[in-house]
This record gives sequence, structure tokens and C-alpha cells, in this order.
Amino acid sequence: MSLGTAAMLLIVASALLAGAVVAAPKADIRNTRHNFSATNPPTLPGGAERDAHATSESQICAFCHTPHRGTDEPKAPLWNRQLSVRSYAPYTSSSLDATDLGQPTGKSKLCLSCHDGSIALGSVNVLNRVENPDIPFTSTDADGHIPQGLGEFTGFTRRLGVDLTNDHPISFTFDSLQAVRDGELRDPAVESHVGERNVKMGLNPKLPLEDGKMECITCHDPHLSDPDSEVSIKFLRVNRLQQVEPTSTVFDENNDIICLGCHDKKGWVGSAHANAAVGNEMYTDSAAQLREFPLNTQVWQAACLNCHDPHTVQGARRLLREGTDGPIEIDPKSGAKFKRGGEPAVEQVCFACHSAGMGTLQGQGTTNFEVPDIKTDFTTMLRHMPVASSDQAAGFEVHAIGTGTDGELGTQRGQDFVESRENLGKGNLANRHAECTDCHNPHRVMKNRLFNADNTIPDAGGTHRHEDGVPHNNLASGVLRGIFGVQPTAWSSTEFGANPISFDAKRGDGGPGASTDVNAPYVTREYQLCMKCHSNFTYDTPPDLGSFSGGTPPGTNDMFQYTNQGMEYQSPVDHMGEGTSLTPSGAFQGPDGGGNMVDYMTNNHRSWHPVLRETGRTPAVRGADAENWTPPFNAAVGTQTMYCTDCHGSNTPPGTAVPVGGENGFVWGPHGSNNNFLLKGDWSDQTGGQSAGGTGGKPADLCFKCHDFGDYGQSRNPLDLPGASGFKIATQQPQGCIEANFLHVNLHSAHITGLTGNNFFRCTFCHVAVPHGWKNKVFLANLNDIGLEGNEVPGTQVRRKEEARYYNGPYYNGSTLKVRNFARSGEWIPDNCGSSGEPGNGQFGVNWMTGQMGAPNARVSDPNSESCRTIP
Repeated sequence: MSLGTAAMLLIVASALLAGAVVAAPKADIRNTRHNFSATNPPTLPGGAERDAHATSESQICAFCHTPHRGTDEPKAPLWNRQLSVRSYAPYTSSSLDATDLGQPTGKSKLCLSCHDGSIALGSVNVLNRVENPDIPFTSTDADGHIPQGLGEFTGFTRRLGVDLTNDHPISFTFDSLQAVRDGELRDPAVESHVGERNVKMGLNPKLPLEDGKMECITCHDPHLSDPDSEVSIKFLRVNRLQQVEPTSTVFDENNDIICLGCHDKKGWVGSAHANAAVGNEMYTDSAAQLREFPLNTQVWQAACLNCHDPHTVQGARRLLREGTDGPIEIDPKSGAKFKRGGEPAVEQVCFACHSAGMGTLQGQGTTNFEVPDIKTDFTTMLRHMPVASSDQAAGFEVHAIGTGTDGELGTQRGQDFVESRENLGKGNLANRHAECTDCHNPHRVMKNRLFNADNTIPDAGGTHRHEDGVPHNNLASGVLRGIFGVQPTAWSSTEFGANPISFDAKRGDGGPGASTDVNAPYVTREYQLCMKCHSNFTYDTPPDLGSFSGGTPPGTNDMFQYTNQGMEYQSPVDHMGEGTSLTPSGAFQGPDGGGNMVDYMTNNHRSWHPVLRETGRTPAVRGADAENWTPPFNAAVGTQTMYCTDCHGSNTPPGTAVPVGGENGFVWGPHGSNNNFLLKGDWSDQTGGQSAGGTGGKPADLCFKCHDFGDYGQSRNPLDLPGASGFKIATQQPQGCIEANFLHVNLHSAHITGLTGNNFFRCTFCHVAVPHGWKNKVFLANLNDIGLEGNEVPGTQVRRKEEARYYNGPYYNGSTLKVRNFARSGEWIPDNCGSSGEPGNGQFGVNWMTGQMGAPNARVSDPNSESCRTIP
């Protein structure tokens, strides 16, 4: 070594960073990729070769430093290179709360003098007293600049270019105010491992700031060699991977991944991606080699790097690993898949592991593989949520967490994945979208049945408990922990059609043992997640069917607009149980359009599937048999609640809402389905049971996932009594043409068994087509009382003097039923049904049903028949 070189090393060692003592055990520039010497090659992990090096120059330090004639720039310790004069596009996002993002400063500019690819590696200020030499290099691009790796627009290059939007933000002030604004950053004023270095004061944090700013050198020390001969640490000052399973939010610089040195993610400890008992899948050799992970790295060890890459593919947002819709290519060395450019696509990050064919994890795509395969639902089924930008009305990724205002949605919105109402479609339906992180917070999801469980003790699954004999509920499961949702809190009235007029935002994480009270500030119910998009919280006018690709076509079930679940699911307390509600339901009472005095309010009330609230309509109250429901819904009829995803999701077998394949089979949730409206079974004007002489029932249809097909949909032997239903009459005398033995037990079976004129007795003959909630008891359509829901004046009678089914979406999809007077469950009589009078045919009871007129012993055909016996 020459005297000049020795002097230069001494000066650089004292001038570069006050912290060399801490880094000294690993500070070995000779054995790093930053050693470009032609004659002193480094020893690299796995015996790897350098991508570029000088062809003849033997010095090591001279490529960056010089004892004389260094670049005259602040924070440039004897720097032997000119700095780039290019303008950069800095990283930014809607959830980044930094206030002074701008052009790179400080030592970050030194790094970019090589890594932006604008200045050749061999271009230095002085070498051996020769100014501005051009040191010959090999393996560089033709212009002598830093090699491109797999390409400048991939995540597997260190030629960053001038577009830094896909690179970790730098040159912003990281102080207490920034930590408070963000909510999930460590406070440099409190944490000893991050902050300014000061030799005089003895301050030597592991992660140094420069002038109070986060810079490249906060994470990287360009002189650090790899202590493990098989593992690349990427010049990182702290671990690149998690060394032991995290059990505390206190940063452990010996064992924690470097990201946690600054980011204190709420709910991360014990979450599915950090739990060694859950995230125990191992990377395939090819995927590990591409990412420069040790072979057999497990998901919990990769931690943040499963989903993020601090220098990711060009076009991705939030440093999401491979988070674009760009083309998939194959790395010729490892055989692994990678992306090249493209537009932002959050779902592609998830698909890397949550799919059958991406080859990321060992065993991926095999039977009983525990990582849920969501890609199959999203990409192969007839109907699916519009997670791809090409499916969304805007045509690009609108999703942006952290948006909204402090007054409406609070501060620190990014940490809870809060998104503004406007960004979800309020005022502009083109903004409506669905992304994985609209429904899941990947920093908090856990493999537990309940959102407030102890995530250090995982369950068999992260979705709700759905087991025989276990009363059902609507509490959020572990995969929904800590996501953003809303609770409708007030309506303009109790009537059907009254929209919610106020909502409470639900956000944050209550932690293990948190209260399940519906009024808690965080999401406690699955529907609270659904309501943020499927209610007037995020729209003024309901969106149209067909407004995005992959959805249900307009006109399906005579529907052209989606309905407002916030309105439909209103469940007034005084409408629970049986009898007459104390407040209006929306049913009409008074003189109707034909001059008839009608009363559709007595013995009537709103009905709803128990998503928001239990119904109070127990078997005892309704005189019904709990076994009319399939397990587990037979365990607590009337007192239980249910999930939106009991009905919505991919196809399930007859008689169950459980996805095909069980726990590790098809996924729960409304990702995709081969049925319209993302339903688990077919639901149309043909859904129903088999009548005597018919060609067969439809036990796989939606209703019969929960309502027993044998009791509601199947023709039976008259001596084989079905389970008791609330739809029965109070007397046992034969009535009309239906099966007499069933009259006092179950009129569903009675109609199906007795009506030989119809191959199927359709559900929508009597029940509305959107059974979320309704103005009449048990979802009964009443064609004597079409109101605002059918764009009519309340009390309007339709299907007048004709037998054709009535269609007027969204609620009337082949309806036939007319109710003159409602009855308590178990107390129906034939005369409850029929026309209320003019302009209908005025018939009621058996005459109305059979299309006859006159006394029972002198009936003749009614020329104005409204019969439901032989419906076209």
C-alpha cells in the first residue's frame, strides 16, 4: 500500500462517520461489492462474483475517496466523484406524513452519484495525481455506468435512476413531530438507537440521522461486509431478516429486522406474517435466490420483506414487492418470477403467496396448503371483486389509504388504512374500487377466530367459527383485525327506504381481550367493513350494475342498481319478535288507490337477516322447529347473528355455507363466485323447491345453504311430516288443493307437495328478491302494497286480474303474493291472502289462489284470475 493511500484511509476513517467504532467488527470494505479493485477481489456470500470492477486499477478506496481535490459539497467526506445534477422524482404517498419531501440531500447525493446511473463508475475527480481520469471497468453497461441487474425498471437492480417513487423515502425530517403525525414511527427523541450522532456528547445511535433527516446512510453503511459467508446483508446496519419471533414492540437491534428500528407497527407482534407458528412456510429455492434470502427462509423471518422491498419494481406504490401489473418474467439464474415496470397493483403483492402457481413458497398450490389461495377466486370465477385496475371504472388504482380529513376520520389515518369517503366513491362513482387492503390490514391480520383473541396462540383458521352446535355470531374474525369500517348509527325513520343519516368510523386495534361492544371505536363486526362501501357512506346515488368489469350484469334479477345495505339492514328494536311493531315499517295503512280501506301494519313489522342485530324470533315465539335450519344456524334461532360472508363467497356444496375443501380449501369471503352477486349458490326467479311431478329441486341454491331443503324445498310423502314452520294455519281442516297433513305444520312443504301444476315452487313467488331486510315480516312481498321501493305510491296494487309473475327490480323478481291482512306466525288462514279489491280481482283465500270464484260448493273459473297455482 502506498503512503498516499495509507494517509487517505486514516483521514477517511476519522471523517466519514463518527461511528466507525460501532461498525468496526463488520467494516471491511475489501470484502464487499463496493470493492472495485482489479487485483484485490472480495470474498462475497456464496462465492458470488462482483457485477462490475475495474480492469486494472488496484486501489480500493480511490473509487469514492481522495485525500486531495475532493468534491466541494456539504457532507461529502473527501469525495472523489462529482455529484449528479439530475432532478429526481421523490417517493410520496397519501399515507406519508413527511412535510419536507424534496430533492435528495446530504450523503444520499453521494450514493446517487453511482446509483442513479448518470455518472460512470470509473469517473473520479483524481487518481494518482491525474485529474478526471476515466478508470476502465468491466461488466458495466456500454457507457460504463452501474450495471442494471435484471433491469432498471425491476426491483432487482441497484441502478435506481431518477424516479425514486419506488424507493424508500430519503432526505426528510424524522423527528418527534413526524412520529406523532404518522402514529407508527418511533420517536428519535425517545429511542436511543435512532437519531443524530455526536461524538462530544457520546451519542452513537445504530441508525444515524443526518441533520435530523432520514438518509441512505440511516440504513446502509457502504463499508459493511457480510459476516455470514452465505447471506447478503445489503450493507444494512441492522438485520435484514427477523432473527427470532418478535414478542415485544421494544426494538431489539440484535434480533429484529431493520425496518422495525423506525416503524413500530401496531398489531404486528403475533400477526400472521410475524408469528412463527403461522408464517412457517418456507420460500422456494428459486424465490429465495432471487431475493437473496438464505435457503429455506420462512415467512415470519422475511417479515416486512414478504410484501415490501425498499427498492422495489418501478411503478409500485408503498414499496410493495412486485406490486404492479407489469409483465411477469423469469430470472435466468434462479428461475424465479419477477415483474418489470407496470402500473400499481396491490393485489399482485398478495398473489405472490396467496395463489396456487406463483412458486414463491414451498408446497404452494398443493392440497391442504395453509396459505389461502385468493387469486383463484379473483381471476378464474365468473364474478369477482374488481381488484385489478382494468376491472375498475377509473382504469387505474384509486385506492389510497391515509386520505380524508382530521375532523371526519381523525388523524394518523394511514396506520389504520383509513380512506376518504370521496376516494371510495362519494361524489364520484368512478372512484369506487376494491383492493385487498380495503378489507385486510396485513400488519394486523391473525390466524384466530375472533379479532380480539390472543394472537400468540393461533387457531385452526383466521375466519369465524362455523361449527355444528356452536351459536353463530357476527363478530369480526382475526383476518379483519384492525381494518377500517363504519357503523350506521341513525336513520331518518324506522321505515324501509330510510337511509342512514350518520355513521361512526371504526378504526384502530383494540388488542387481545378487547371489548366486543358494537360501540367500540374499532371494527368489532364483519358488516362494519362491508358497510363502508355498500351503503350511502360512500355514495349519493347507488352504483349501477355493470359499472365495473367482473361484476353482475345489469338486468340480472331485474336489477339495474345495487341496493343500500345500510338502509336494508336497519333492525329497529321494537320490530324484533312477533306482533305489531310500535314504529312504522313502511307498510301501508289507510285508503289505497282503489278506494279500499287497507291495513298492512297490524301483525306486521320489518324483517331482516340477523347481520346487524338478532331478530328475537325464536322457535318458541314463532311456533317453529329449529331443525328447519342447517347447522350451525339451528343452534340459536332468533338470538344468533350472522355474517355477510355466510351468503357471499365462492360456491359451496348443498346444505352448507362452508367453502369447498374446508379449512384449507377455497377461501371464505366475497372474493369471487360463479354465481351472480358473489353468492354461494344460485339465486334467481327460478330458485325454489321441487313440486310433485316436477323434474327435481335445486338443493344447491342459495336459500338452502341455511334453510333445510327437506323442510322448505322438497316434495314429501304426506305421512312424512316436515319440521314445523311459522308459516302454518291455526286449524287442521283441509283448505283448497294443498296437502292437508302439512297445514298445521309447514305450509312451505304443503304448497310444494300439493301444487302439481308447477315444476318448481319458486321462493320469489312470496319473498322479495333482496332478502337483506324488508318492510314486511319474513320478507313477504305484498302486491297489494307496492310503494316507493317499486316507484309507486304506497298502497298501489299490481298484478291486477292476471296470472303473470310481477317483475319490478330490485325487490320484486317474479312475485305473485298478495296479503290482505298479516297474521302472527303460526296463525295464518287462507283469507289472509288475496286481492285487496279494485283494481285487482277482489278475490281472496282459496278462490284467489286457485283462480276461481263463487261459494266453495259452486266455484267456477274466474275470468280475471290472479291464481298462483299454474303460474306461467
